[in-house]
Amino acid sequence: MILYSFFNSSTSYRVRIALALKGIEYQLRTVSIREGEQYSAAHRSLSPIGGVPVLVTDDGEVLTQSLAILDYLDAIAPQAPLFPTEPMRRARVQELALLISCDIHPLNNLRVLKYLEYELGLKAGERSEWYGHWIAKGLAAAEILLQRADPATFCFGNTPGAADCCLVPQVANALRMNCDLAPYPRVLQIHQACLAHPAFQAAAPERQPDYPG
Repeated sequence: MILYSFFNSSTSYRVRIALALKGIEYQLRTVSIREGEQYSAAHRSLSPIGGVPVLVTDDGEVLTQSLAILDYLDAIAPQAPLFPTEPMRRARVQELALLISCDIHPLNNLRVLKYLEYELGLKAGERSEWYGHWIAKGLAAAEILLQRADPATFCFGNTPGAADCCLVPQVANALRMNCDLAPYPRVLQIHQACLAHPAFQAAAPERQPDYPG
């Protein structure tokens, strides 16, 4: 497999965690979204929206959405399942993963922040306020969902899954943007547990070859 990734892309981070949890080897191709490499004709031929991650499978198929990639990895490599098979437990994992990937991340990813700054003329402080507002709204909801779940080491059990793959990169982004995470103790507890896990360590931005050091 080939994974097109950027070290600081939270969606790429999700997929790197999943691949590490499953012990799947892959070739890494770095794409600098800060320099606009995702908009090149070559990359657009893989990702119509111009983004990362992109996974090219062993048989040459191309997948461009992180949750679709996680679902695919579960189908081809059932070891270390990311999604439970029991219907309600599976729905709970998807509920949190979708909260992060649909309600939080799209409002504060790089292309949205650039649009706010360069097209709508928001100042740096206003852009940070936008970011912090949506992080607070989203993580407050995530905290409630996690508090409702049975106590466990990770989001929904004592082994990490798809929800953890989504939560950790989002928390990393929030920390990088100096958001106050004190109101979300369960989120922080799970984040710390994940950081102690070898798969999350291997997938971390600072462990990637395009990390600026």
